[in-house]
Parts: sequence; C-alpha cells; structure tokens
Amino acid sequence: MNVKPKKHLGQHFLTDKNIAKKIAQSLKLDSYDTILEIGPGMGVMTRFLLKVSNKEIFVIEIDSESVSFLQKHFPDLNNKIIEADFLKIDLQKLFQKKQIGIIGNFPYNISTQIVFKVLEHKDMVPEFAGMFQKEVSERITATHGNKTYGILSVLTQTYYNTEYLFTVNEQVFNPPPKVKSGVIRLTRKEKIPDIEYEYFKKLVKTAFNQRRKTLRNSLKSYNLSDNLKQARIFAKRPEQLSPAEFVKLAQMIKNDI
Repeated sequence: MNVKPKKHLGQHFLTDKNIAKKIAQSLKLDSYDTILEIGPGMGVMTRFLLKVSNKEIFVIEIDSESVSFLQKHFPDLNNKIIEADFLKIDLQKLFQKKQIGIIGNFPYNISTQIVFKVLEHKDMVPEFAGMFQKEVSERITATHGNKTYGILSVLTQTYYNTEYLFTVNEQVFNPPPKVKSGVIRLTRKEKIPDIEYEYFKKLVKTAFNQRRKTLRNSLKSYNLSDNLKQARIFAKRPEQLSPAEFVKLAQMIKNDI
C-alpha cells in the first residue's frame, strides 16, 4: 500500500530511482559518521543511503502514514525513524553534538526554514545536500552581483561552499510540482568567520530589506559614526558585496559601536 501525498505537508514524492540514487550519492561523506534524511516519504532515497555501509542512517518524518510505511518496509532502520517536525526538534539533544550529514527531498514550503535551521547548527553539520525548488537552489548558490543573490546566498556562503549539482524535471514526482527542482550540496568551510551568527544574520537581513539603497542608507538604524560612513564599502548596494565583504562590514560596524 503506497502513501498518498498530502498537500498540506507539501509532499511531492520522487518516483525516479535513478535520480534518487544520484541525490543520495551527492554526499561526499567526509568527517562524519551519521546521516539524517529529512522527509523520506516512502524511502525512495533511503534505500540508497542504507547502502552506505560505514554510516549510521536516521530519518525524520512528520507524516504518520509514511512512518508506518517505513517501519514495515525498512526493518534495517529499526529505532532510527524519528516521527517529528525537523523544524521543532532539538538537534543537539537528539544527536549529542555529533557531526551529522543532512540530506533530503525538501518540501518547498519549508525549505528555506530548513536551511536557516542548519545554519544555526553549522557546528554540527559539515555537509548538507538535497533537492529544493530550483529558484531556491539558485538563490543559495548565486554569486554577488546576481539578481537572485540575497540573504540566503550570503548566510550560506559565509559558512559553506555551495554547489549547484543538477536540475530535476517536474515529471518525476507524484504529484508533479508546478516548478523544476534543483539539487545542491553545501560543504562546511574549514575556516569559519569569527562573528556572532545572530548579529551577522540581523545585519544581512537589514541590508537586504532595502536592497536598492546603498548600505549607508539601508543601515541607518545602526547609528554609524560619520567617520565610518565615509568608508567606500558603504557606498555600495548589498548585492554588490561578497559574503567575505559582508563579514568585513559586520566587523567594522561592531568595532565602531
């Protein structure tokens, strides 16, 4: 008995096993022993992850019908099926601060929230890969100066090397979504900037809230000193700054205050 896709959960089940295998194999599997798959559904990708012999595989699924299906068809998972909402779980408590690789065919309606949660736990997640709406994949991997470059691009690329791997057609899903999908891989950088994440996130969001304005104007709420405002970087618009320049900007403002 197959699981019926539920619209309110944003479920689009991948039906192409070759693509599922390709996504599962996109993980480089370095520097961690545990893999967490988000939203396995009926396990089309899970079956390939279970073939990675030296890794411990966990899956997290919010849909109780899918959980029952997985318990019946994937006895190898034993007690490693977590019935919960990924956005609400305590990752540190669940995995005791282990290093974990995260992968999934992510529901479009919560995919950016999943990325933000991973960023909050970047110390635990050296690698993160999976399938998003194509537009979101392009935003995450966009370079500065690009129209799609924004908050998500800056935050992910500050902490991770991002790669757009391949595009997936609508027809390989049940039901088919109205848009194409993109598969990406994020690999945590060896050297992470020494800047407090919440402070940095707020600054980047403030800058992009008025993306057409120069930073001198969009960051007025930071009460910058006249001296600092004269720095050349403040004459630029946010999309003109690389992630490294945003880190430099954050450090300049922090020191000015």
